Amino acid sequence: MNRRNSKKVRVGNIYIGGDSPVTIQSMLNIPASDIEGSVKQAVELERAGCEIIRAAVPDMNAVKLISALKENVKIPVVADIHFDYRLALGSIEAGVDKIRINPGNIGSDDRVKAVADACKEKNIPIRIGVNSGSCEKEILAEYGSPCAEALVDSAMYHVSLLEKFDFRDIVISIKSSDVETMIKAYRLAAGRCDYPLHLGVTEAGTYNSSLIKSSIGIGSLLADGIGDTIRVSMTDEPVKEIEAAKNILKVLGLGKPGPDIVACPTCGRTRIDLIGLAKQVESRLAGCEKNIKVAVMGCAVNGPGEAREADIGIAGGDGCALIFRKGEILCKVPESEAVDRLIEEIGNLD
Repeated sequence: MNRRNSKKVRVGNIYIGGDSPVTIQSMLNIPASDIEGSVKQAVELERAGCEIIRAAVPDMNAVKLISALKENVKIPVVADIHFDYRLALGSIEAGVDKIRINPGNIGSDDRVKAVADACKEKNIPIRIGVNSGSCEKEILAEYGSPCAEALVDSAMYHVSLLEKFDFRDIVISIKSSDVETMIKAYRLAAGRCDYPLHLGVTEAGTYNSSLIKSSIGIGSLLADGIGDTIRVSMTDEPVKEIEAAKNILKVLGLGKPGPDIVACPTCGRTRIDLIGLAKQVESRLAGCEKNIKVAVMGCAVNGPGEAREADIGIAGGDGCALIFRKGEILCKVPESEAVDRLIEEIGNLD
């Protein structure tokens, strides 16, 4: 996969853009005033595989959260700020790794310059984030609606306000709840600048809705080579966003090492609890870092034959299962022993 050639931006102890891996982000949904609860959630996200954490900073008291997060997690922390440039300056002093703010919304040029200069001094990047609800009135008047072109024009307007003060450590997000608009907007932005792009479908809904919308929106762009960091927004526990994001990256070959589990959908030939076996295999391999293809197939017809390219696999029988490797049958075991024997054989693989 040929990835878009984007600028490389440092965020804390990692990089976004260039030849850096696509990073996974999420956002705390605990009130900023609840520092203990926010820190606990941040630690859970880090353990789940989150690589960048964003926290809302709605007032000066919330700046204390930034310091607490920096003391308890090793991954970069982003301060999400709207309108008040003083919150950005406070977060910078508290040691934040990145600021999310739209410079066009914080007032006069001197305020924009103050934030840009403070970030430049500390080597802190700024993420500009536009969506359908934040598009400027003048731009909406020109296009008539928050279409993809309008969203990109809005983003580039905010970029120009930072570039005016020679600030270029910028990351851009252009989100829409409409997947088609989101895809088109990012493709347009990719052609108009070389800044790293943070992908996401905003207001994507509950787990099932978000999983479908985000897989299509984020996945389509990543398959095009567009995108440097992602968030799968969900109306659910943030840890679930991480699981979904990791799976999207894995399918596209952009994630961290781990098994690719393939399984047939079952049919009238199935004489084994294939659904239960597949779930057991997925659970048992959750921490595995081997880059292998593991097949869980319902019968001998779809087993060693159809899944011959799998490194290892199970093919169901009538209360029993075949364990096979690269299409070659290794042994026949009772159904109750199939998963244990499969895991054992995976342990023997190089």
